[in-house]
Amino acid sequence: MNDQPSRIDQDFTALPLRDLADAALSQAGRLGAQHADFRAERIRGQQISLSDGTPQTLFDADDTGLAVRVIVDGTWGFASAVDLTADAAAQAARQAVEVARVAAAMNTEPIELAPEPAYGEVTWVSDYDIDPFTVSVADKVERLAQWSRDLLAHSAVSHVDASLQQIRECKFYSDGATTATQQRVRLHPAVTAIAVTGDGRFVKACRRGCSRFIRLSTRARIDTCSTRSGQSSA
Repeated sequence: MNDQPSRIDQDFTALPLRDLADAALSQAGRLGAQHADFRAERIRGQQISLSDGTPQTLFDADDTGLAVRVIVDGTWGFASAVDLTADAAAQAARQAVEVARVAAAMNTEPIELAPEPAYGEVTWVSDYDIDPFTVSVADKVERLAQWSRDLLAHSAVSHVDASLQQIRECKFYSDGATTATQQRVRLHPAVTAIAVTGDGRFVKACRRGCSRFIRLSTRARIDTCSTRSGQSSA
């Protein structure tokens, strides 16, 4: 794993993650679980969309929660909570054990964990150059608007929809032997150019995905749209 703890969202690492894990794992152990693992997660998202270069949608989402998974007498149990407190973590462990004991009556094949070594303290961060959440909304809107203007300047294009979805997922895991913190950043821009043919038909040309789209020049994007419009209407 890549050792990049400094790049992980500091608001996430500032949470009492290890205290929450200790509360959950110790409670599960006291209740007879042969295995227990704890997860905490924060998912931050943002969606921006433009129609013909005019902003239409902008919203942010920020979700957090925790979960506890246990094995009791060969049966899985699981529970989750949205409150990041030691009491909520312990309660989730109790509920997970209860779920396992209820599910045991239906379990015909006891769970056996595969042998896996402990990894201690590990950190992993997905590969990216710039965290999109550090870029201003105004800059992102302007980039989408510029793509839209470039496409609308072409005679084949009648309308353009442009959008950007970005997500940063932070996760903390502990089973007492391995404690892992990870962060994954995902970026998904999309542009749809719409041509209205002479007989009133609508023809769409779409480009999605950051790596392929951003590397295209403005001229290439316009030529792609024109070519695809011609092929679709043939």
